[in-house]
Amino acid sequence: MNSIRLRLLKWLIGPILLINLAGGALTYMLAWLPAQLAFDQGLSGAAAALGARLSADGGQLRIDLPRQAEQVLRSDDTDAVYFVVRDQAGHTIAGDADFPPLPRAAADGATSANKPAVAFDSALRDEAVRGVVLRLALPAASGAPVPATIGVAKTLRKRSQIRQAVVRALVLLESLFALTCVGLIWFSVSNGLLPLNRLRAGLNARDGDDLEPIAAAQVPYELEPVVSAFNGLLDKVSQGARARQEFLANVAHQLRTPLAGLKTQLEWLGARHAEPETAHSLKLMLSATERMIRKTNQLLALARAEPGHFEKTRLEPVALDALVEVAIQSFVDQATLKTIDLGFDLQPVTIVGDRFLLRDLIDNLIDNAIRYTPPHGTVTVACRPDGEGGWLTVEDNGPGIPPHKREQVFSRYVRLDDQTTGSGLGLAIVRDIATVHGATLTVAEAAGGRGALFSVHFR
Repeated sequence: MNSIRLRLLKWLIGPILLINLAGGALTYMLAWLPAQLAFDQGLSGAAAALGARLSADGGQLRIDLPRQAEQVLRSDDTDAVYFVVRDQAGHTIAGDADFPPLPRAAADGATSANKPAVAFDSALRDEAVRGVVLRLALPAASGAPVPATIGVAKTLRKRSQIRQAVVRALVLLESLFALTCVGLIWFSVSNGLLPLNRLRAGLNARDGDDLEPIAAAQVPYELEPVVSAFNGLLDKVSQGARARQEFLANVAHQLRTPLAGLKTQLEWLGARHAEPETAHSLKLMLSATERMIRKTNQLLALARAEPGHFEKTRLEPVALDALVEVAIQSFVDQATLKTIDLGFDLQPVTIVGDRFLLRDLIDNLIDNAIRYTPPHGTVTVACRPDGEGGWLTVEDNGPGIPPHKREQVFSRYVRLDDQTTGSGLGLAIVRDIATVHGATLTVAEAAGGRGALFSVHFR
């Protein structure tokens, strides 16, 4: 997965763990080697103590080692202690006769001078031991020095215990150190990526039509090039959206006047030509013209209701009840043709809004209700005050809208009934107008369990 977080963690945690492992190995060496040297020095001290009790009498080796002194030499709570004293011929003068053979390097060399103790590893009585060999040249009355070899060895029990204790302590400390480093790196990386998360959250929280540039001062220096490029893209998209909305509004506005003139001319011709064929043709032309006028008005309303195109300077106090009363008059003929009872219940309500957009909202709600209400049905438009705002409701006794489709009807070009004429833009326009006015638009089942109830709550 192409992730900055994983890449940072990989390149930080991996080397840190390797360095930690190398540091642990070095610490083990620094801890164990001095301990090993101390043990060997203890053995060398014991060999030197034995050497101090040796003497040469008539060319023969003598050792003054009382039983109590030997017990002290062999006393150890953990390890078994072994020693041997041998002459030049290799005969055992004192100690353990089964002491392992001396290393060749320790036995070689001149015999006229004392040699430093040499450590070695071997086995004795089926157990590994660590020992030292000390070469001495004892002065004799005859004048020729008498060579002597002293060996002292111990089992490795105590060394193993100390080594295991060192390893356990190092493993525990290195594990804690590794976990601490991993946690610190994870926290640091996560904290370093917070600006990216905030930028992502800010973009996700935006509406689809919010094309405002991102404030470059609020992002880290490293993200400024990305934000600058993204702002450039937003500016291009915003320009394209404005051009599209302006084109849509201009086209719709330019079409309204000739279409209105065409409708007037067709009505004039219809009043003067009563022949059946001519009257039928004029009726079809007039119906088509009315549909074109309605769609043109919807396109204009759609362009004006676009949130990014909305101008808050047009907001003013509007008497909603008076606006509804005027709007209903233009639908009386349409309702009469379908024998629909178009009624209203209006209470004085004043809200702040755009008069033209509110008229478009009311027109589309009433037109939608009349279109989907069957003949001999009823459509009721009502408004009432509510605190500082008010309610606008349009209720009909038509087929209604299934609950699982009530959100879909506010999308553009969505129609629930293909047998009813329309472009599927009316309720999308209502939603956009309600949005720019900060109003809440809902649809529910009408009273009596039949039909639809559209409610707009202005705050």
